[in-house]
Amino acid sequence: MSRLRVAVLMGGRSSEHDISLASARSVLAGLEEAGYEAVPIEISREGGWSLAAAKPHELFRSADVVFPALHGPFGEDGTVQGLLELADVAYVGAGVTASALAMDKDLFKAVMRDKGIPVASSFTLRAGEPSPAGSPFGYPVVVKPARLGSSYGITMVRAEDELRPAVELAFAHDDKILVEEYVQGVEVECSVLGNEEPIASIPGEIVPLLSDWYDYASKYEEGGMELVVPPRILGEAVARVQELAVASFLASDCEGMARVDFFVREDGEALVNELNTIPGFTSTSVYAKLFEASGIPYVELLHRLVELALERHERRRSLRY
Repeated sequence: MSRLRVAVLMGGRSSEHDISLASARSVLAGLEEAGYEAVPIEISREGGWSLAAAKPHELFRSADVVFPALHGPFGEDGTVQGLLELADVAYVGAGVTASALAMDKDLFKAVMRDKGIPVASSFTLRAGEPSPAGSPFGYPVVVKPARLGSSYGITMVRAEDELRPAVELAFAHDDKILVEEYVQGVEVECSVLGNEEPIASIPGEIVPLLSDWYDYASKYEEGGMELVVPPRILGEAVARVQELAVASFLASDCEGMARVDFFVREDGEALVNELNTIPGFTSTSVYAKLFEASGIPYVELLHRLVELALERHERRRSLRY
């Protein structure tokens, strides 16, 4: 029998281009080890497609599954997912709605609040609106672009005179930004896997080593962070994180995979910070390491994701439109 062909999309137009390439290299190697035919498709920072064979629509037709290993805008935000839906090809991860929702932290928080899932307080600013005179949450506060990842454009504001420059920086990356209360607590992440009946991994505690918060350097530089599994939080808080990870996954209409990030206060209260529909995917990335600690090694994880993509595609093709 011929091997299933999995096309891996990598690179992309966002500032997370290089991170995507690192994820994709690991995914390609893992898929080959799992017995699949893995085909790389690289998208340049300018948006050009470098194909191993043929044109995009021809390759999509010949691929059994597409694995978008793309991070940030133009890959994780529903745009590529819409293209794959039009091409009628099975693909790994969240669909159009969940991808777009999770990318927009303002809308994501609104949906979580509506579903009764706790999130940090924040307010939203749009381009052209006056810069806030101060913070209703006191200081510090976090200022961030609404639709960007990997801590780009994010500032920890510790005093009022730092607020305006932080707002200007965030607006350089997006025309909608958030000013968010600073939550004193442990930063915890939890991986989720599945379609209609998702499962949560053992959570892990993020300990930044290069900064006092989880900034870009802490995320991606060698020795920038330590992952503590299980996290050093109350036992009932661990169960609560897993419960909320699955609840937010389902509330946002996710499928396939996601990493849900939390703040856990000293009293055990857990707040959802954000949900990443295409988390970093090297074998040493948090998503994979948490499932490895939960008994699902990297190659098996990739196999399950491919199977979930095929299952969803078959299920949706049976619907009448």
